[in-house]
Amino acid sequence: MTASQKARRGRNLPLHLVLVVVGAVMAVPLVYAALSGFKSTDELSRNPVGLPESWVTSNYTQILGSGDFWRLIGNSTLIAVGTTVLVVAVSALSAFSFARFAFRGREVLFTLFTMGLMFPFAVAALPLFLLLRSLDLLDNPLGVILPQAAFGLPMTIIILRGFFRQIPGELEEAATLDGCSPFGFFWRVLLPMARPALGTVSVLAVVTSWNNFFLPLLVFTDAQWWTLPIGVQQFQGQYSAEYAKVFAYLVLAMVPALAFYSVAERQLVGGLTAGATKG
Repeated sequence: MTASQKARRGRNLPLHLVLVVVGAVMAVPLVYAALSGFKSTDELSRNPVGLPESWVTSNYTQILGSGDFWRLIGNSTLIAVGTTVLVVAVSALSAFSFARFAFRGREVLFTLFTMGLMFPFAVAALPLFLLLRSLDLLDNPLGVILPQAAFGLPMTIIILRGFFRQIPGELEEAATLDGCSPFGFFWRVLLPMARPALGTVSVLAVVTSWNNFFLPLLVFTDAQWWTLPIGVQQFQGQYSAEYAKVFAYLVLAMVPALAFYSVAERQLVGGLTAGATKG
């Protein structure tokens, strides 16, 4: 190893130590919850930090064998997919207009969209509930999908607009000379080139929808449409004295989100990197 390599390794050592500490802080609670789910409640009280003396798999198998648990996952998946498709489709068209067309009031209108980032959902809870009730969208998946998509538009438009503006104008001119309409350029040229950015905003929309608790709680009174975060809260209330089962439920509730993120992580990081370095 050369002197420069040793010096570089020495400079990177503090960063590596910080990453190890951060990783441990994130991983230790997950491992603790997973191991606690294999214990009985009595053993968890006697031995909260050690390995299980006898691995109680029934805590997990009973939950996995419950139809209610899979219905919650299905509801969360339906709402997350619907929200993502809607917010990405509308945001892509809006960002294309803001990025590639010059019209009067464009920046003012774009500023209005960005102001949505400063608008907390809690402020809109009551008027939103009254609006959804008047539209007969309570206990309806659209009552969650439409507001989630609306609240996701500002960030998605900002990300996509920045990416679309970096596409060279010569490509649009060449497509126009070949007889391509503005929408044809958007559909055939711009969207394929923007796949990293579209993947990034899709991942963000899915994760945000999957973790949303307050809006589904506000809209759904029928347990048939409850999502997974509501199911976790209800399970904790039902089995508040059986800590081991609660840990098992929490772990299983986290698995779909962790699995999705592990698959989409490269797409997310690649999209952010492409947006940051393009041009």
